[in-house]
Amino acid sequence: MSRHLQRDMDRLKKEILQLGDMVETAINNAILSLNDRRPELAELVIEEEKYIDEKEVSIEEDCLKILALHQPVAMDLRFIVVVLKVNNDLERMGDIAVNVAQRALFLASKEPIPTPTDFTEIMSVNIRTMVRSSLDAMVKLDVDLARRVIAMDNEVDDINRQMYVEFQTQVEKDPSTIKRALGLLSTSRNLERIADLATNIAEDVIFMVEGEVVRHK
Repeated sequence: MSRHLQRDMDRLKKEILQLGDMVETAINNAILSLNDRRPELAELVIEEEKYIDEKEVSIEEDCLKILALHQPVAMDLRFIVVVLKVNNDLERMGDIAVNVAQRALFLASKEPIPTPTDFTEIMSVNIRTMVRSSLDAMVKLDVDLARRVIAMDNEVDDINRQMYVEFQTQVEKDPSTIKRALGLLSTSRNLERIADLATNIAEDVIFMVEGEVVRHK
């Protein structure tokens, strides 16, 4: 690898990690705004989405410049392809964090309804862990960590499915809670989508390191 390519690749790695940090912060604030009923955090997530969008565009431009200037091959090429895909996944996570924040604003203005602790505690922790671990796996080229992220997605899926059962029972007992229940169900679905995107990143790490496509297995 040439010195100039190495420099540009190192900068690209720093940029994607910066975007990851921004998205992690948005997700954490969105979850806190929901669980702790803090509308000011929800408003912060919505306001700062534009910075995530700007960073995503900048990283895509950097990837295209490296491809045009250096024509990388083998591992370097796979890394750039993965960064392009991860860049898009992170931007989508930022969009979903805004969706969660918007639901949190609505729910904070209403009386709370009973919510399963699996949703407020286990699901929230798992999603934060999956996002951070998927990025760590990418930077460290850690296939074992990537596979652990993929395995964690099953528990998130189970909790999301259980939420439908819980809130169906809730609405049958008290039909006046239907809008709040639907708001929480929508939030659960959005958080599950973040977990899916973290899983995508983990699968891309396995492809980058081993050349194996595991997405459809």
